[in-house]
Amino acid sequence: IDGVVDLNVEQQIERPQLKITPRREMLARYGVSLSEFAEFIDVALAGEVVSQVYEGSRTFDLTVKVKDDERSSAAKIGDLMVDTQDGKVPLSYLAEIKSATGPNTINRENVKRKIVISANVSDRDLRSVVDDIRERIDETVVLPEGYFIEYGGQFESEAAASRTLSFVSLFSLLVVFLLLYNQFRSVSQSAVILLNLPLALIGGVFILRFTTGEISIPAIIGFISLFGIATRNGMLLVSHYNTMLSEGNSLHDTILRGSLDRLNPILMTALTSALALIPLALGGDLPGNEIQSPMAKVILGGLITSTFLNAFVVPVVYWIMNRKKENR
Repeated sequence: IDGVVDLNVEQQIERPQLKITPRREMLARYGVSLSEFAEFIDVALAGEVVSQVYEGSRTFDLTVKVKDDERSSAAKIGDLMVDTQDGKVPLSYLAEIKSATGPNTINRENVKRKIVISANVSDRDLRSVVDDIRERIDETVVLPEGYFIEYGGQFESEAAASRTLSFVSLFSLLVVFLLLYNQFRSVSQSAVILLNLPLALIGGVFILRFTTGEISIPAIIGFISLFGIATRNGMLLVSHYNTMLSEGNSLHDTILRGSLDRLNPILMTALTSALALIPLALGGDLPGNEIQSPMAKVILGGLITSTFLNAFVVPVVYWIMNRKKENR
């Protein structure tokens, strides 16, 4: 898959093990429960701390277990005597003891075994690479029963952040609309002002397309910041239009003179913001600008398109919405 580098599969090294499998029918015959059997194996082979021994200022655990030379082989372990209701019997009567191999380490997450396959991404965005990996795995890999795949790491963090930012974006749009409605007491005029948002998105998307080509978390934050900045231009125009109409000016004169009156303030505020963002947008390769640069590029591109298109689109839409009222 293009973009995948430093691919690594967690190594599973086999090591020799001794498997002790209880014979349930024999345990029942001699009256030994599974818990008693497990306790004997644990104490005899692993040992159990029963007290502590003090030597000077040092403390040592006193552990009870079978002597090392009596558990040095599978045969000797099978000869260990287990107390039962019928007296002592060898462990080999109650369990099957055999040599086997198993993993050197077993990693778990949320009480489930896991094995990690990791990779880095180069020259591509993270989400598209993960999408290609998912598509390839779904087409070619048949998982055994009980197995499943989870995609984590930076992708998991990015997906969680994207969900949060999507909610924040919708909430921001709602808050902006409510504030506009509270100011103008008109759904139509609030909608006219919100036309600046898609006008701003045009510039942000285009500048990303011709620079990094990636929609990252900083870029999304830039889009959210752009909502408030782009709304300001529309508010300046619509508010001035309403003032001039209330003074008795015609709709044509209101739009023409109102647009010219607000041209300088709109250009001044846009240029002030743009000039401050240019160093950040151009310094993307400098250390520490990995977050600031994509955000600045989005805001800068959105300012350019929203400022220029705002001067044409908002007056036209405002005229269309109010010409019927003027004719009355």
